[in-house]
Amino acid sequence: MGKSDRDYRRFFPLLRDSDLIYLDHAATSQRPECVIEAEMEFYNGKNANPMRGLYELGMEATQAYEEARETVARFIHAAKSREIVFTRNTTEALNLVAYSYACSFLKEGDEILVSIMEHHSNLLPWQMAAQRTGARLVFLECAADGSISQEQMDQAFSPRTRLVAITHVSNVLGCETPVAQVVRRAHEQGAVVVLDAAQSIAHMPVDVKAMDVDFMAFSGHKMMGPMGIGVLYGKEKWLEQMPPFLRGGEMIRSVSRTGATYAPLPHKFEAGTVNAAGAVGLAAAIRWLEEIGWETIRERERALTARAFSGLLTVPGVKILGSRNAKEHCGILTFTVEGVHPHDVASILDADHVAVRAGHHCAQPLLNYLGVSSAVRVSVAFSNTEEEMEQLVACVGQIRRKMGYGD
Repeated sequence: MGKSDRDYRRFFPLLRDSDLIYLDHAATSQRPECVIEAEMEFYNGKNANPMRGLYELGMEATQAYEEARETVARFIHAAKSREIVFTRNTTEALNLVAYSYACSFLKEGDEILVSIMEHHSNLLPWQMAAQRTGARLVFLECAADGSISQEQMDQAFSPRTRLVAITHVSNVLGCETPVAQVVRRAHEQGAVVVLDAAQSIAHMPVDVKAMDVDFMAFSGHKMMGPMGIGVLYGKEKWLEQMPPFLRGGEMIRSVSRTGATYAPLPHKFEAGTVNAAGAVGLAAAIRWLEEIGWETIRERERALTARAFSGLLTVPGVKILGSRNAKEHCGILTFTVEGVHPHDVASILDADHVAVRAGHHCAQPLLNYLGVSSAVRVSVAFSNTEEEMEQLVACVGQIRRKMGYGD
């Protein structure tokens, strides 16, 4: 498999014999057959509760689960597999940090810095943490294209900044944020950085050691893995100090009538029966992405984004949010159609078998800042085709006419 293999749709059972043009990968990606088979193989051959049974099948389930953790650690270049905590999704991982780290270590007068571009999942937990600790929530503003200037960082950071939560790639504008600058600035004054990598993890190499982030969260379902499995990466020194987020099940070492001592990392954060099949499926997705190769993935997605971008610019009434440079959209194009509600745009496209997202994209503060209440989002993956981009543009080009406009 490689650059010469252009028909990636055939690897996806849902798309293989369908005329659906799926352009909602930022919400959830489709699953290749190897991921579905990996989950099935776990249930068919290794189905037992990990970390509980000392019988052979139970140990095989535990081994499969821990091997998946090692695959994730290698994939994001974590120093140790014990720095990988399995969660249900990005949202749960971010809440874990908010409850377990922020609520434990922040105090009144501290400041939590979040960018205006954040998904609600990387905003609401910090609102909660601020309310509980007396810390103050501060916003890092951006320009209309999503860029963040040095002046904006100077205005947002202060000697009281203790935690910075920032997205790696905006789920609305598609722009990559200046993570290196943010991390350097935060660490200079003793603040930790929480990175939301939900929109970057399937589209570019992510190296937590090189970025030096303190925490990072992402979901399996946005990177062709199963739903219901997510990852929190945390530096060992922080995870060791943090109390458990949830309690019960095998996250303990011992329990008495009056208290408990907790299991070592990462298990103290994985209460209850874990999603072992999901972890195995996630590992299969990682191996498949690595087999495709980042060079192929990025080359194809840039070409697809550029084709859709240039085509949509020619359609009367279409306004693309964010940068005027297609290369800065990381596979995401969010737009409005003059005179047509985004929900109507999505419905009309659906009738043409084109699946896109419409709404506020769980980023209402950003959309309000941009002066829109709702928008249409197209998000591609390397499995899409140039022909699908052309069909998208053609369908969008007919929307205003279908709604009774002259053009």
